[in-house]
Amino acid sequence: MLEVFTTNLSQPGDLSIMGLFLQAHFVVKAVIVGLLISSVWCWAIILEKLFVFRRTRRETDRFEQQFWSGQSLDELYNMIREQQSNAMASLFIAAMREWKRSVEGNPRPMAGVQMRVEKVMDVSIAREMDRLERRLLFLATVGSTAPFIGLFGTVWGIMTSFQAIAVSKNTNLSVVAPGIAEALFATALGLLAAIPAVIFYNKFANESARIGQRLEGFSDEFSAILSRQIDVRS
Repeated sequence: MLEVFTTNLSQPGDLSIMGLFLQAHFVVKAVIVGLLISSVWCWAIILEKLFVFRRTRRETDRFEQQFWSGQSLDELYNMIREQQSNAMASLFIAAMREWKRSVEGNPRPMAGVQMRVEKVMDVSIAREMDRLERRLLFLATVGSTAPFIGLFGTVWGIMTSFQAIAVSKNTNLSVVAPGIAEALFATALGLLAAIPAVIFYNKFANESARIGQRLEGFSDEFSAILSRQIDVRS
């Protein structure tokens, strides 16, 4: 039964990547396949988020230029409300929509209007942050667990290699090397998946926090503008 858990060390094996994979124990193969799938999915998320964050920064910068260009809030709202917007523009649209609903037919809005508008902006900010941070948890999970999963595959591969050595009673380096190499291959894949996941998770988390701060700052500024509008109408 011991042969079931061993690799074939009686002959020197193929040391190519495909050869190492084909010679590996089925547990090590499962680890390798899982790490490869995780790595591919991580890169898909990374490429998507690079596009999303770049587009969000660009749209936020463009909206801030429009907002502070001097045109009235009503003109800006009418200009962008039908557009497919996100980030700061969607925050402004949601706030203006609630403001207009509150003041229609009521030329003297009460102080509770500002509270409702602020609540709408808080919900809009939470929605935008959820959109930006979606799937980042997967990057964090891969970054923290992939090295240990790879290490598990390595430990299992080395264990089976030593079992095979005990059976064959042959410790020649040319015989032992393939089994050790295929075991270490799992650790290499674990690091290959974890390193970019950690790097880009930290990058995206930092960018998300910066965008969140910009949205919060705009919310405070817009709330102050509405407060002045309420004072004028009162």
